[in-house]
Amino acid sequence: MSFSLLIIGVGFMGGSFALALRKGGFEGKIYGIDINQETIEKAKELGVIEEGGIELSKTKDFSPDFVVLASPVRTFRKIAKEIKPFLKENAIITDLGSVKGKLVYDLESIFGNRFVGSHPIAGTEKSGVIHSVPDLFEGKKVVITPTNRTDPEALEKVKHLWNITGGVVEFMNPDVHDWVFGAVSHLPHAVAFALIDALIEMSDEVDLFKYPGAGFKDFTRIAASDPIMWRDIFLENKENVLKAVDTYIASLQRLRNLISSDREEELTEYLKEAKQRRLSLG
Repeated sequence: MSFSLLIIGVGFMGGSFALALRKGGFEGKIYGIDINQETIEKAKELGVIEEGGIELSKTKDFSPDFVVLASPVRTFRKIAKEIKPFLKENAIITDLGSVKGKLVYDLESIFGNRFVGSHPIAGTEKSGVIHSVPDLFEGKKVVITPTNRTDPEALEKVKHLWNITGGVVEFMNPDVHDWVFGAVSHLPHAVAFALIDALIEMSDEVDLFKYPGAGFKDFTRIAASDPIMWRDIFLENKENVLKAVDTYIASLQRLRNLISSDREEELTEYLKEAKQRRLSLG
């Protein structure tokens, strides 16, 4: 028996999810809804979806067995309320968002126990369905965030979808998820955006962006990511992002103090410890 699937937000992540499912052998129909008709047409042209539309009411016409929320995370609640009346009783809903926490519980309050939060730890700075790739999730960690309310059958089916894409599933509490990824994902993006902003401020007399080295380009690559997506992530996970930013500022201040006071040995140890931790990542 094949299932139908609807992706809401047919961008890079949503498009890659569809292509990954196809590559993995998913035989059901894949539909798409996006705010941009040109995106829908391009997605059809690329074979990402079979049919699509720009109105959330099209959900009723598609009658999907699975719904995947792949738009910016702060749109999820509004979308959920709008599509709820159009869903089949046994439809399963999941998402590709990198914020969980309260959002998971809010979506459960709308969809009930058939909502299963998920977050693929994969992506690039690129955006748009035109950049979608079928192997984005292969061998990559996918964090699923069930609660004590989650329907076991729905959980297994969402896990199966991710297995089809080649993702490696693990489970995590929604609130723990937001602390972890506030530190290891959201903070690095905040730092990259802030570093670009700092260089803009320092470019009054000399355009510093004419002289970027490889290190600068590598470090700031993620600042080329979708601003709307990251605005929503920062605001939706505000508490954890602010804690992480404050910790980073304190560490940067420590580094500044070591430099300003010429404390060579302590500065060397500071740098050595950072180097060793980075090398341990492989």
